[in-house]
Amino acid sequence: MVTTAETPRRKRRSAGEILDRIITAAGAEFGENGFAGATTAAIARRAEVTEAQIFRFFPSKVALFREAIFRPLNRHFAEFQTRPTGEGAQARTQRDLARQYIDELQDFMSQHARMLMSLIVANAYSPDSTEPVGEIEGLSAYFDQGRALMTSRTSGDLPLPPELPVPPELMVRVSFAAVLANVMFKDWLFPPGMASDTAIRDAIAEFTIDGIRANWEGI
Repeated sequence: MVTTAETPRRKRRSAGEILDRIITAAGAEFGENGFAGATTAAIARRAEVTEAQIFRFFPSKVALFREAIFRPLNRHFAEFQTRPTGEGAQARTQRDLARQYIDELQDFMSQHARMLMSLIVANAYSPDSTEPVGEIEGLSAYFDQGRALMTSRTSGDLPLPPELPVPPELMVRVSFAAVLANVMFKDWLFPPGMASDTAIRDAIAEFTIDGIRANWEGI
């Protein structure tokens, strides 16, 4: 008598597992193709679920984008801006602290480049479908922290100059934009062989610090 082996049944996924798969797949799909290029069909294939399962959890592609990209990026910014400046801060110069801060910002942007690019593209091509970049709570908190750093002195006993060429709330955004552009578009801006990664990082940091220094002497 010939018998055939039964095909083992695949273990049924829990709702939590399905949700995790969808969010992970959506993050990858949005990261690679942006908001406009990503489709729920492609996300479903990547997650090995059906589109119907996606829409059980999320009413729209916008809602899925916010869960997969917007909220994690917001959380990352919130975590970044609450990090301590490091041990021995009192004994370090303001320039040293500024350099550390910009170096860490470069690292942060490099680590989350795909999410940042997805948000930028979504905001550019579907401005009505996603919240503006400036309204990310974590990014707003980052700007508030940067403004506070730029309006204070390490020693704590030197007054803020009465008239600054660039207001601190504007300077922190300009500095952020300079670092963001150089990190996000590094491959376009710096052809192979032009400079090492270390040299590029140093140039970005020094340029940004010099821009901040234009407001005060002594940094």
